[in-house]
Amino acid sequence: MDTPKPPQKPANLLDDLESIRALLDDEPGDAEPPLLTETLDVDDIPLLSEIVEPVPVPPATPPSPPQQSVLQAAPVASAPTAAPAPAPTQMAEAIRQRMTPAGNPELARLDSELRAAAQLILQDVIDDFVPQIEAELKRRLEARLTRLLPPRRQ
Repeated sequence: MDTPKPPQKPANLLDDLESIRALLDDEPGDAEPPLLTETLDVDDIPLLSEIVEPVPVPPATPPSPPQQSVLQAAPVASAPTAAPAPAPTQMAEAIRQRMTPAGNPELARLDSELRAAAQLILQDVIDDFVPQIEAELKRRLEARLTRLLPPRRQ
């Protein structure tokens, strides 16, 4: 179990706070928050309806096999070429395909598990209500039977 730390002395705490302050003061850039009197240009604020182009991602290079000997020369790495970004419609189609159970085996597995769980829940509900439904049907049929057939004369 964790043992509580002994309380630090105020001098140590003060030193820690001063070192944190020194680190924060060393950061480049404007550390001052904007004043309330400053205004922002409307063009500086992005809107949700604006389309932001994705940054092209260089293709991943496969890991090289472990070198057998120290004498082997290291392979020369080629400069990564930037692939053109796919059109938004292509990206949307790719996302739609990944979101269908046929395009994503994990999604298909989750879909089948959810369907199986829904079937079990439905069967539990049916099992719970069958006796009540049977009793109500029996009561209604007996009431109708007395209206359809006259009582027996003995």
